[in-house]
Amino acid sequence: MQQIYDRVAGLDVHRDNVVACFRRLGPRGGVVFEKERFASTTTRLRELAAWLAERQVELVAIEATGVYWKPVYYALESSFTVWLCNARNVKKVPGRKTDMTDAEWLADVAAHGMIRPSFVPPPPIRELRELTRYRETQSDARAAEIQRLEKVLQDAGIKLTSVASRVLTQSGRAMIEALIAGERDGAKLAELALGKMRPKVPALTEALTGHFGSHHAVACGRILGHLDFLNESIAALTEQVDQRTAAFAPVYTSLLPVPGFDRLSIDVIIAETGADMSRFPTPGDLASWVGVCPGSHESAGKRRRVGTTKGNPWLRRALIESARAAARTKGSYFGAQYRQIARRRGPNKAAMAVAHSLIELVWHLLSTGEIYKDLGEDYFTSRQDPERRAHRLVAQLEELGFTVTLEEAAAA
Repeated sequence: MQQIYDRVAGLDVHRDNVVACFRRLGPRGGVVFEKERFASTTTRLRELAAWLAERQVELVAIEATGVYWKPVYYALESSFTVWLCNARNVKKVPGRKTDMTDAEWLADVAAHGMIRPSFVPPPPIRELRELTRYRETQSDARAAEIQRLEKVLQDAGIKLTSVASRVLTQSGRAMIEALIAGERDGAKLAELALGKMRPKVPALTEALTGHFGSHHAVACGRILGHLDFLNESIAALTEQVDQRTAAFAPVYTSLLPVPGFDRLSIDVIIAETGADMSRFPTPGDLASWVGVCPGSHESAGKRRRVGTTKGNPWLRRALIESARAAARTKGSYFGAQYRQIARRRGPNKAAMAVAHSLIELVWHLLSTGEIYKDLGEDYFTSRQDPERRAHRLVAQLEELGFTVTLEEAAAA
C-alpha cells in the first residue's frame, strides 16, 4: 500500500499518560519506530511537543478516547497537523495488544492515509459548544426536577395537573408555595388561581384537597429552590452564549424563518458545526455526521434496513425536537412531509425524516445565502396524477359500499 506521509506520530492517549510512537522510513529502506511515554500533565505535554518537533513530525494522529484526547490535542494543534481519529476506524487486529503497539498501529494507518480526521472546531466554537452543552444538561435537570415535584404532589394526593395543563404555571407555583407555608384548605388554595384558571376554581378546590404533610413541604421547598437555581444558571449561560454568537447574526436571519427552529436550536447548530458548511462537501455528508440518515447493509446482493448512523448526539437531539415542532406548523411543507411518512411508517421515523430534511436545508441556506421559501403544504398532493388520485378515492368509497359516478366540473 502506498505511503502518503513520511514522518508520522501516533499517540495512544489515556487519562494519566500518553504513549507516542514516531514512524519514519529508514535510510536503507524499511520502517523505523521510536517510542516514548509521557505523563498527560500540561508540563509533560510540552515535553511531548518538543519530542515531536525534534523529529520533524509532519502528522500527529490521536485516537478519540472520551475527553482525555482534548488536552493533548489542544497542546499540539498550534504546532503540528493533528488528526483526531474515530476509534472505530482504527481498530487493530486482535492479539498482542499493548499501548506501544496501539500507538504504532495508529501511526501506520495514518501514514498510509487509511483514516480520515474527525471534525474539531476552532477554539471560539469549542468554547461556545461547552456552554450550549452544559446549558442543555441544566435544562434536562430542570425537567427532571419538575417531574419529581409532580411525583411528590401525587404522593400527597394533590391532583393539580388533573386540572391545570402544567404543574408550574404562575397559579400552580403560588398554590404549591401556599401548601409549603402550611395552607391545607382546598378552597383557599383554589382562590389563588389567576387568569384562565379562574373558571376552574371548583375543580381546583377538589383537586387541591389531599394529605399534604410536613415531609411533602420539605421536599417541595427543596425542589422549588433547586428549580430557581437552575433557572438562574440557564439564564446566565444563555447570556454568555448570546455574547459569543453575536457575530453570527446572518445565520439567525437565515434560519429563524424555517419552521421548527428557534434561537436555542440555532445556538446548537452554530456550536456543533461552527456554521461553516465548507467542512461538509455535500448535505448528505452533514446529515451523516449529525446521525439523521439511515445506515446501509448489503451482503450477497441483498440489502436490509438498518437504523440511523451514529452521529453528533447534541445536534441530532436538537434537530429531532425542531422536526417535531415543524410537523405541528400549519401550512408548512415539513408538516405535510411528517404526516405523509407517519401514516406509513410511524411518528418516530417521520420525525427523523423531517430532521434529515431540516439539516439538508441548513446546509443549502448557509452555503448559498439563499432566503428560505416554504414549498407549501400542498407540495406532495400537487404533484400527484389527478386521474390516479381520483381512481384511488373512488376505490376507497366503493369499499365502504358506495356507488360513485364521476362527472367533471364545468370550467369556471
